[in-house]
Amino acid sequence: MATIIVAFPKMDEAKAIRNLLLYKGYDVAPACVTGAQVINQADNLSDGIIICGYKLSDNMVYTELYEYKPKSFEMLLVASRNHWEDCQDNDIVCVAMPIKINELLSTIEMMFKAQLQRRKKKRFKPQKRSPEEQKIIDSAKAVLMERNNMTENEAFRYIQKCSMDSGNTMVESAQMIMSIYYGE
Repeated sequence: MATIIVAFPKMDEAKAIRNLLLYKGYDVAPACVTGAQVINQADNLSDGIIICGYKLSDNMVYTELYEYKPKSFEMLLVASRNHWEDCQDNDIVCVAMPIKINELLSTIEMMFKAQLQRRKKKRFKPQKRSPEEQKIIDSAKAVLMERNNMTENEAFRYIQKCSMDSGNTMVESAQMIMSIYYGE
């Protein structure tokens, strides 16, 4: 599970939220009071959520923190509604002050689920091939279609299966097919 970084201008506020999240079973980094501390911790982690107030003790405003944070981190702003003006444009999630514990926890859970879905979607996204790589695959398909009387779909599936069985990429499997037929 991703890590949560809690940052508020007063250490006692940050620690109170951090302790609540730890009690609820979340992985939470040490509490922060400055934007620099947040960025430093985020740079050492793979991904997660930054929960912060409107302005931190080093006068860094949440919009600046949003710009400097790693792309793999999402941000949850805890502030009064009149500070939410830049949130929608930047995909910053907001929770109103004073904090309602159930609202905070359900928002965090929703953010983690969205992160997980994006990670899964990214993993199964088909890779883009260069025109040269696509040409190699197309040539191997043409050879299989001509010499083995396969349809285009059957030839593609054959190359795909060879790729999966051998642990090679589709391009490498297509090159092997070409070398078998043409000795290249």
